[in-house]
Amino acid sequence: MLVSNFYHTTYCTNIHPGEDWKTTFDSLKNYVPLIKSQVSKTQEFGLGLRLSNKASEELGFGSKLQEFKDWLTAHQIYIFTMNGFPYGNFHGEAVKDKVHRPDWTTQERVDYTIRLFKQLNFLLPEGISGGISTSPISYKHWYSSEEELDHAKKVGAQGMIAVALRLYQTEKETGNYLHLDIEPEPDGILENTDEVISFFKEYLIPIGVDRFKKEFGIPNDNAERIIKRHLTICYDICHFSLAYEEPEHTFQKFLGNDIKIGKIQVSAALKVLFNETDNQHIWESLSKFNEPTYLHQVTELSDEGVKTYADLPELLEKKGRRAQLRAHFHVPIFLQKFPPLYSTQDHILKVIDYLKKNKICDHLEIETYTWDVLPIDLKTALSDSIIREINWLKERL
Repeated sequence: MLVSNFYHTTYCTNIHPGEDWKTTFDSLKNYVPLIKSQVSKTQEFGLGLRLSNKASEELGFGSKLQEFKDWLTAHQIYIFTMNGFPYGNFHGEAVKDKVHRPDWTTQERVDYTIRLFKQLNFLLPEGISGGISTSPISYKHWYSSEEELDHAKKVGAQGMIAVALRLYQTEKETGNYLHLDIEPEPDGILENTDEVISFFKEYLIPIGVDRFKKEFGIPNDNAERIIKRHLTICYDICHFSLAYEEPEHTFQKFLGNDIKIGKIQVSAALKVLFNETDNQHIWESLSKFNEPTYLHQVTELSDEGVKTYADLPELLEKKGRRAQLRAHFHVPIFLQKFPPLYSTQDHILKVIDYLKKNKICDHLEIETYTWDVLPIDLKTALSDSIIREINWLKERL
């Protein structure tokens, strides 16, 4: 769906079950035409596709992929972005830190991502860029020393550069511009703006410049430009709000380092504001969001910086007196309050205000994947919820 200033705007289908291709395609057929009829009746509707590794393997590059493309065309739907972060099943079982596995230190992650890009390249309409969001290298708590983290960054950078080499070749051969959108999040190896910039400077650029020179004979300055063209950032609003970083601060720092944003994921975190009188009710309300499927890291800003609790249970065991907390639980973007709790919807509105004046990317993707695990009083019919989120964003754009 094309909106003001030519942003391709959609929602991510990681909301729906998708452990294999049949389940994925059945979910798309059940939900997407209905949603399109309500939010983009007379225009083509862009879609953010999520394929697990198994679904991607089963979809392949033959008749099933062509059948899918024909179905998209028949329903005036197009794919411009994909979510390549979760490799395996994402519903109905404990995902937690397994969402990073296999990580960017493995060949499985590289192969999965390259396969997704081949499929996206086939599905992508002419004249539109395509992006795939991915893990921020790995999960930080899997590494016990700085040496181990350094090794993970080096190997992860090598894998991402291998993808960038493929994307450079693809653009030369087909004219399609594709980018890998690295998605920082709490307790990922990359969590915030400065860590992203450091990863580019210390790992991606040195490793990538050398590879591009060896493979294509490209000089250093041109190689750096190509790397930054194909390796970009997925700016998940929920995640950066958990880092207590203002959107304009991040956008300006990335701009100053020539780091591009390939996709903005429009999402809201839980915000917990404490007072002097009713904290017990606040803790009780927060505990309703403690569920066993996803990681819900909690961050707290102090004089020493941002402290991260690995998951909600860790915090709920300690409680104590606090000023503000933010929890990694993607909540509906159209709600500013969940009394007595709040959301970081204010960060979404700041991003929208910035986008009205500054074109920093083409892709906007709503990513509220937690409908199944929301507290019961917040649950509504899934299609209605998705439609309400899309319309809320369209109205503000």
